[in-house]
Amino acid sequence: MSSELHFILNDRDVRLAEVGAHDTLLDFLRLDRHLTGTKEGCAEGDCGACTVLVGRLHDGALRYEPVNACIRFLASCHGCHIVTIEHLRGTDGGLHPVQRAMVEHHGSQCGFCTPGFVMALYGLWMQTPHPSMLEIETALQGNLCRCTGYEPIVKAAFAAAEAGGQNMDALAVERDAITARLAAMPAIRVEAARGDDRVILPADAADLALVLAENPKATIVAGATDVGLWVTKFLRNISPAVFIGHLADLKRIEIAGDHINIGAGVTYSEFEPVLRAHFPEAVDYWLRIGGWQVRNAGTIGGNIANGSPIGETPPLLIALGASITLRSTEGQRVVPIEDYFIEYGKQDRRPGEFVESIRMPLKGKARIAAYKVSKRHHADITASAAAFRVETDGATIIDARVAFGGMAGIPKRASHAEAALNGQPFTKDTFEAAAKAVANDFQPLSDWRASAEYRQQLAANFFRRFWLEQAGEEPRLRRAE
Repeated sequence: MSSELHFILNDRDVRLAEVGAHDTLLDFLRLDRHLTGTKEGCAEGDCGACTVLVGRLHDGALRYEPVNACIRFLASCHGCHIVTIEHLRGTDGGLHPVQRAMVEHHGSQCGFCTPGFVMALYGLWMQTPHPSMLEIETALQGNLCRCTGYEPIVKAAFAAAEAGGQNMDALAVERDAITARLAAMPAIRVEAARGDDRVILPADAADLALVLAENPKATIVAGATDVGLWVTKFLRNISPAVFIGHLADLKRIEIAGDHINIGAGVTYSEFEPVLRAHFPEAVDYWLRIGGWQVRNAGTIGGNIANGSPIGETPPLLIALGASITLRSTEGQRVVPIEDYFIEYGKQDRRPGEFVESIRMPLKGKARIAAYKVSKRHHADITASAAAFRVETDGATIIDARVAFGGMAGIPKRASHAEAALNGQPFTKDTFEAAAKAVANDFQPLSDWRASAEYRQQLAANFFRRFWLEQAGEEPRLRRAE
């Protein structure tokens, strides 16, 4: 066991014995290390002004990803390489190619958002040397600009790509040395505190079970894309906090037979290549989960364990018939994911248990779709979401599973609508009947995201949209008179 947090910040080792559960990386950078290039904007992971790169070892390989420092807790930096904008430089010691492109293409006015844009584009520049327009737009999902606008920033991204130089970049030159330094950090339990404010980092999943048995009321923190806001917005006490984002045995992805086993600590970005290969119909839905920075931090297991009625992954997983494995010192138990959600704020998770993995069936010959509606197309909270898995023999629907988020206190299946589909002809009239039947499945609430009436109309229209897409037609938007 260790009482020190250990990570690399730019080019220096950092060891900290006094770390509280509520300490954020952003505050540490700005207030403790005076690295003020990283800005504080929204303090909720929305604007991207606080973007830094976090380098982590994935199966021995070093990988850098942009994340939001405002909701990244300091304790979660253990075993990582944190890179701020102060570390960027060109080979001549001057501006980095990404910075120079931003200047030459007038990508900055007030400049407040600029460091975050530069760091996001830096991450893209390293990962994708020749990006497409779509890849650039996807990389910038989590960054907001209120004055310059995105056109000159997109031009800067293309210009930086043309300038190249990745092989001579500092992170490329330092890669072997940084990899060795991170690999030398032992995988042991770390416990640190500032007064009564405690953090615990288990050594592995088995140790996590022991930690939770000793601290059954502890707050489990994975990507902190939600828990971070508990602290920055609601000033909630989360101590003792158990951080699990570093646990390699919760990061495994295995394709076995007719299903995929997904470790609960797998992030949205880490799972994206697997989703593209096996569920391409859901990729657009997946890329609407937060911005790039959020998908690099948020985990699938955390999205489930949180129990939010508007979490994006549960509707898709419920429709696919997924199950989860819960683990404690008493052993493991498997629960169908639709049974895990009991009622708003209540899940089938006993004291000392944690979500260890998700078993996600492959789609086979079934037709798959996932939809999300929100006020803003990208990086916004769900108003309503739906996922479909419809299996047919060509003419008749053999098995239909349809799940919704944002329509009730928990994500759940639409049983009346499913009954209107199962055993019926695969026709427009059948889906129209299901669109009407779904009104009997939910009694949604009205809130600032959407009214109850609007959500009911959305639910019905999701069935119509699914049919139009499967029939090879484009859904048409009805214009207001």
